[in-house]
Parts: sequence; C-alpha cells; structure tokens
Amino acid sequence: MTDEPVPTAFSPTWRAGSRTSPPRIADEPTTLVAFLVWHRTTFELKCAGVRSDQLSERTVPPSTLSLHGVLRHLAGVEGWWFARQFAGQSSLPPGVTPLYTFDDDPDADFDDLDGDVDEAFRVWRAACDRSRAIVAGADSLDALGTPVVGEPFSLRWLMVHMIAEYARHNGQSGSSARADRRRSRRIVWGRRVERRTPPRSQ
Repeated sequence: MTDEPVPTAFSPTWRAGSRTSPPRIADEPTTLVAFLVWHRTTFELKCAGVRSDQLSERTVPPSTLSLHGVLRHLAGVEGWWFARQFAGQSSLPPGVTPLYTFDDDPDADFDDLDGDVDEAFRVWRAACDRSRAIVAGADSLDALGTPVVGEPFSLRWLMVHMIAEYARHNGQSGSSARADRRRSRRIVWGRRVERRTPPRSQ
C-alpha cells in the first residue's frame, strides 16, 4: 500500500440527462453491451436541448461536421456493421427508407443534410433496436460475422469497434453541441443578443 495522499479534488462529471453507468464488475458480454448503451445514450443527450434547425449547422469550422450529419452517419454504421456485415441482413430495418446514398458523394451522410432531423432520429433508433436484437440473439462473443466486405470478425471485435466509433463521434459532437447551445443562449424571443457564455465554474 502506497503512502501517496488520496486526491480530494476531481474533474466534474457531466450530469445532463440520465445515463446508467456501466458496471465495474461484470462478465465480458454485460460490460461491452453496457458501454455501447452508455455511448448511444450519451450521443442522444448531446443532441437534447439543441433546436432542430441548429442540429444541421456546422458550428465548429473548418470542420464540416454537424450533429445531424453524425446522427445520419451513426444510423448507417449501426445498419452496416450489425445487420449487413455481422448478421447478413439488409442494412435498413423493414419499412425504413435510406437517409442518403453514396452514389455521387462518399461523404453524403455528413454533407447532404436536406433530410428531416426527426426522421433521422427515427431511423437511428430503429437501427439501434435491431442491433440490440442481433447481439442478444448471438450465441457468444466468439460468434463470427458474415461480412460482404473485408476480413472475418467476431462479435467481440464488433462490440469494441462500435464503442470506439461512438466514443470518437461523441467527442466531436460535444464540441458541436456546446457551440449550438451557446448560440441558443444569445437568441431571446427571436432577437440576437450579444452576450458571452460565462465560463464554466470549476
């Protein structure tokens, strides 16, 4: 046991919304599922409180990312990896129409934001629901996917890959969400108010 003093001050935690923290002691499947659920919930909370019209705005130049674009991208990622690549199903859940195509633009998920934000949320949630069902129906984390592109992979690899995917985009989305909320605070009854957002207290 070290004699090093125990810290008494810690970085503040983000308290927005309600997220269930992943268990610190659990088996591997429970841990991986819990972390992926936590990251999905984190992304949804980052979009909460931002006006629908602002979700499509690119608020952190020179980046072209927007919360709407990330939402569309994640909906496609869920369908591509869990349904198409792992389960051998269609990328889209039944009754869902594509949010975008890559025929003319490889970055169409991020760039072509003419679609409805509410519809994008509906497609993303439907894709997440199907992903959860696919994971729940798998025999084990050692189950192998049936990829149409690339090398074979296990469900274990896929879970870690998706956690990393959400973690990366949640970091990007945090900057966009903060910028959108700062802009929202400057608008009072449709009148733009020149006011700086006060610094966050430590």
